[in-house]
Amino acid sequence: MAEERLQKVLAAAGIGSRRACEELIAQGRVAVNGEIASLGDKADRQGDVVTLDGERINVDPDLVYVLLNKPRGVITTADDPEGRPTVMDLINLPQRLFPVGRLDQDTEGLLLLTNDGELANALTHPSYEVERLYVALIAGAVRRETIARLRQGVELDDGFARPRRVRLLEQEAGRSLVEVVMTEGRKREVRRLLGALDLKVERLARVAYGGVELGELRQGKWRFLTQAEIGQLHAAVAERGRRRPT
Repeated sequence: MAEERLQKVLAAAGIGSRRACEELIAQGRVAVNGEIASLGDKADRQGDVVTLDGERINVDPDLVYVLLNKPRGVITTADDPEGRPTVMDLINLPQRLFPVGRLDQDTEGLLLLTNDGELANALTHPSYEVERLYVALIAGAVRRETIARLRQGVELDDGFARPRRVRLLEQEAGRSLVEVVMTEGRKREVRRLLGALDLKVERLARVAYGGVELGELRQGKWRFLTQAEIGQLHAAVAERGRRRPT
């Protein structure tokens, strides 16, 4: 795609009118490939990195970012040979999207889907340590000693698993709500982690990924990510990337 006036690129991305985007550029709040932009500058929507106030903006019209509230019983795959419902049955878009990581069949909540392979790979690679926040409904009371043991980590059959954070949210009527933050996406890791300490998981939901939150989106529904949320995902990857050993 040929270069275009930067204010046109920003306006097409939904940042504001062209006049408003010109003002943002004049205020020095827009950068292209790390360089503060000036009025009259141009950008390639598919090749340049454009930021506003240091936050990356999606200016490529071919890239799509979706947030789905996955119900239980739905498979995280493009299609299923057994004919079970998949997440793609819930999204009607012309672009070919793929899930960012997976949620097992019995786990519900936030699932990101995109055709941005570079970002998806970074978000799922364990070396970037992007946070996934889960809430588990546990049958029975959860003792403080058990929370402490979870924080220390547990040896699973595929290696040691240690949450970044664990806390007891509430406990009543013979049930407990436990928040667990993980930084890698091993298969059924949260369930196995809790099960290793004899905690019976009645429901498990992911409610945030890389700082993007599920919010009030109803189960089975989806929406496009906002520019701010896309920027948040890029920021989460960049932050962890800066911490990686060289």
